[in-house]
Amino acid sequence: MLQLRPNCEYCDTDLPADAPDAMICSYECTFCADCAENVLHNVCPNCGGGFERRPVRPKAAHRQGTGLASAPASDRRVHLKYDRDNIRDFVHKLREIPPRER
Repeated sequence: MLQLRPNCEYCDTDLPADAPDAMICSYECTFCADCAENVLHNVCPNCGGGFERRPVRPKAAHRQGTGLASAPASDRRVHLKYDRDNIRDFVHKLREIPPRER
């Protein structure tokens, strides 16, 4: 089950469980669409993978044991461990390579 992290790891914008602009990589690194597209250019600064839109977990339990009440989103904020110069260089190196070829 996805953690549904509560913030963009780059700019710290809030990304609640129903955020339509939350983007994740295959490791669930989480960024807002603006950072993923305009700053990171579809390069996860942690793993080098690409981003996909994060699914929205239903608020209501349409089946027993599902929904946000049974499986709440994470409240642990995550921040990048790399400085912005390092991220810029890393992204520059990978941004022209399609994610499936990285």
